[in-house]
Amino acid sequence: MKKLYFNLLTLITTSLLFPSSVLAQNPGDLFCNDSSGIATAIGCVSLEPGDFAGDILRFSVGIGGGIALLLLLYGFTLLTMSAGSPDKVNAAKEIITSAIGGLIFVTMATVLMGFIGINILNLPGLN
Repeated sequence: MKKLYFNLLTLITTSLLFPSSVLAQNPGDLFCNDSSGIATAIGCVSLEPGDFAGDILRFSVGIGGGIALLLLLYGFTLLTMSAGSPDKVNAAKEIITSAIGGLIFVTMATVLMGFIGINILNLPGLN
């Protein structure tokens, strides 16, 4: 099972991070319109270190929010279909509580990173 998860994670990572125009005829299609970044499947990724960090943070927060949404939907579906079974209700409540906790964690990490990165360290690319 671990091998399946590793292969799936590798497939997703490579499809998102490698340039989307690998098989293009024109090598100019590799760069974004303003030539400040590389066109990938997740959008234009900047070549500047500060902007690159900002792009990765925005992407990570979006993925974290999407996973939390899917877990919430799964938990509510389990709760709805539990038919009053205490074990299934408790399992669904744990999933919902964990998803909300993860969403709060991602939100607070974003706020803290913004506060430290922008207000204290003045890092470029996080504005």
